[in-house]
Amino acid sequence: MSISWSVHLRCDAASVPLARRLLQRTMETAGVDPEVCYEVSVALSEACANAVEHGGAPHPGGAPGAYRVSAYLDGEMCRIEVADSGPGFPVAHRRGPRPVPAGHPVAAVSGSAGSAGDDAEHGRGLLLIRELADDVHFTNRPGRGGAVVSFDKALKWRADAAPLAIA
Repeated sequence: MSISWSVHLRCDAASVPLARRLLQRTMETAGVDPEVCYEVSVALSEACANAVEHGGAPHPGGAPGAYRVSAYLDGEMCRIEVADSGPGFPVAHRRGPRPVPAGHPVAAVSGSAGSAGDDAEHGRGLLLIRELADDVHFTNRPGRGGAVVSFDKALKWRADAAPLAIA
């Protein structure tokens, strides 16, 4: 079985639960194990929240920018991709262990000074994504600007899940 979808959303806080519910309902309907559904949907929420907060360059006239969420469920693997139109990740993060400026959303992931503490309200989303997913990639969109967060998660199926077939 293979399911895929992609949706463009406004960089607005209300879009985050919309994306999460869309993914959850798709996975539940397909028969994915509830624990895996939950973990993937939390990771997606974090990626979307980062896109809303850091990646939405406003359009002329002040309208909010947009970001794209894509989901691919194929056999035993789920891949999620969230791409925004913001400034992207700093070069230091993409190339290795050079310091990332304190307060940048990627500081907690890179382990540099300024990492989020246990009581921090911000800076933990990318770390959570890494904990919940099996494989995570943080890249920039080539030539267009913006960040791309993609992550994979191995799927487990409910015992009563019937395979969905495309007729």
